[in-house]
Amino acid sequence: MRGEIERLWPELEWIEDTILREAVTRTWMTAMERSPLTPDDLRTIPFTLVVPDCPASFMDHKRCVVHIARESARAMQAFLGKALAIDMDTVIAGAILADVGKPMEYDLVDGKLVQSERGRLLRHPFTGVAIAMECGVPDAVCHIIAAHAAEGDLVKRSTEAYIVHHADFMSFDPFKNLKR
Repeated sequence: MRGEIERLWPELEWIEDTILREAVTRTWMTAMERSPLTPDDLRTIPFTLVVPDCPASFMDHKRCVVHIARESARAMQAFLGKALAIDMDTVIAGAILADVGKPMEYDLVDGKLVQSERGRLLRHPFTGVAIAMECGVPDAVCHIIAAHAAEGDLVKRSTEAYIVHHADFMSFDPFKNLKR
């Protein structure tokens, strides 16, 4: 499973802290072991069931979020770095893990992707944080998982969480306006 996760997420190499990188990898391994999906499924399933016939895959969306978050954090460091501290490893780890609970929100029924009972009761920020904490992911990264989606709107987000939150919605909201 480790090799499959590392192929799925080449961006893991961007995390300089080897202990954090290992915890992020282990979190994805655990999530996939508990999901009815395979790592290969993540390359083909739509990233959301909210957008009918969503044309972008889970991994297209997720990797885009990681790249947007990293580039945004770099720009903020370049222009605001004297006034605003940003931990790049936290941003990257948080972006990679933001949707780690999502594979448990789904079931495959007769080859069709549907929302699971767990997904109906516990959205992915909750299951994602639970698995991440179990795998030793630091609280600052777990905060990003918890706060990246609408569930985080009532939380005081860290700077890193704001970056990932906005990167996620930059790669999601335009799909709500697609004309079919």
